[in-house]
Amino acid sequence: MNITKIDLNLLVYLDVLMREGNVTKAANQLGITQPAMSNNLKKLRELFKDPLLIRTSSGMLPTQRATQLQPIIRNVLSKLENTINTEIEFSSLISDRTFRVMASDYAESTLLMEVIRRLDKLAPNITLDLITPSDVTFHDVEQGKVDMAINRFEELPQSFHQKVIWQDSFACVMNSRNPLVSEFNLDNYLKNKHIWVSKTGFGVGVGIDPNAVQKLGWVDAELTKLGKKRDIRVFTRHYHVALQLAKEQNLVATLPKRAANLYKNDPNVKILEPPFYIPPFPLKMAWSAILQHDAGHIWLRRLITEVGEELSS
Repeated sequence: MNITKIDLNLLVYLDVLMREGNVTKAANQLGITQPAMSNNLKKLRELFKDPLLIRTSSGMLPTQRATQLQPIIRNVLSKLENTINTEIEFSSLISDRTFRVMASDYAESTLLMEVIRRLDKLAPNITLDLITPSDVTFHDVEQGKVDMAINRFEELPQSFHQKVIWQDSFACVMNSRNPLVSEFNLDNYLKNKHIWVSKTGFGVGVGIDPNAVQKLGWVDAELTKLGKKRDIRVFTRHYHVALQLAKEQNLVATLPKRAANLYKNDPNVKILEPPFYIPPFPLKMAWSAILQHDAGHIWLRRLITEVGEELSS
């Protein structure tokens, strides 16, 4: 096969087709018509002498040949993209790029609010598309569909680049009228009813089993070491919900201190140190190797890192 006679754009089309598994979606992403995409698929089938994508009751599925080709083509295109992008200057003042960032409301409220304030002056035309953890999979980040993920991660794929933004400790939040405030110790803490709040990692969450203590996270893991268990009345994945409930009800929320401090000036809220040790945790930023050398991505990573460092000082 003479490579000079091959339209190398076909490799881009195949990469997107394999990623989307749908001719119409691939066409939309590439900005071409559905008939044009179908024609490109026909050319690809002729080029590789293989159907590549087969229509089934579950949608378009790749053939064995296509599955073998995908990582090879993605690697070639990634190297080419990185080579080109390192030569392109990025101007934040004129860029109208959209960055898709997966973040929990903890990261949104404590870190990204300040990042957005900076963007108003440094990059007035850049858009941030903030996506919840339940909307994203590792695959989305790995393939560059999502620019980065910012969250508390228990583990990440080795192929991801990552950076610790800061370390955070825990605090207990309750309304200032809660009798617990006057004598805050472990025994009284355990007598009170609690709010559990967390959402780490990726993907759609499932319901919580209150008896599965080993799966409830840092706070309950430390209590288990002490042979203790708290009485959890509400499970939520939203820090602002937990904070508001703690403010209005006689419930205690034990959550990251930076989230708790969002209510530090509210006279109806009391923030106290936990009556037992909970180890600090890192807030991390993770991204795909595909975007490692992208000039705009580098700029945004630096801005987020700088904001994190300033907020930690």
